[in-house]
Amino acid sequence: MSDERYIAVVGFRHFYGRKIFKPAQIVKLVKEPNNTYDDEAIRVEMKPLGQVGYVANSTATVPRGCYSAGRIYDTFDRFCYGIVRFVTKETVIVELLDKIRMQIVLVETSELHQSN
Repeated sequence: MSDERYIAVVGFRHFYGRKIFKPAQIVKLVKEPNNTYDDEAIRVEMKPLGQVGYVANSTATVPRGCYSAGRIYDTFDRFCYGIVRFVTKETVIVELLDKIRMQIVLVETSELHQSN
């Protein structure tokens, strides 16, 4: 099993703000290879809203203990998933999910929704 890896979501003020983020939500991280500002840009998407921010990628925006977009960029193909773990006034922290853990989370989430 791989070690836990965390990233920070930035730029959410330009989309829907931080209030849409809640712990345990699943987000999709999608590479943006044609981004004119950052060739390692990774956008953060949430259903049904679409884009809600970016993965932090500068020394000024990556909190201690988190990976930058550049550090995770080559660890997946076009996209991967994460789960929101912490939401503070300034930042949203997401844990990256590997494929096996992602399947487990989806099954648990599905079971939870069916029981309500």
